[in-house]
Amino acid sequence: MPPRKSKPSRAEILQGTLDLLILTTLQWGPQHGYAISLAIRANSGDHLLVETGSLYPALHRLERQGLVSSEWKQTESNQRARFYRLTAAGRKQVVAEQSKWEQLVTAIAGVLNPQTRES
Repeated sequence: MPPRKSKPSRAEILQGTLDLLILTTLQWGPQHGYAISLAIRANSGDHLLVETGSLYPALHRLERQGLVSSEWKQTESNQRARFYRLTAAGRKQVVAEQSKWEQLVTAIAGVLNPQTRES
């Protein structure tokens, strides 16, 4: 009997979703962490709030994975901050993850709104 694939844990699912949100936000250009969290919040209609305790570990993980790079720069308010940008690998990852996400949304929508089928 082949080994069963373990189901992703809730934390892995949430982590994957946060990673996708961050990577997607960085498609619009380099941003510092606070700007990333504001963009996610604004673009979700204030429904998604990314806490610092989740955001920065995710950014550091994405950087270790080679999906984002960072550099220190001055913000518009003249403060020093680390700005993150997508790498080539990060751009490829966004496309792959968005495709998976769209498949998941379609699957869930199919369950929530089943269509009547003729037999």
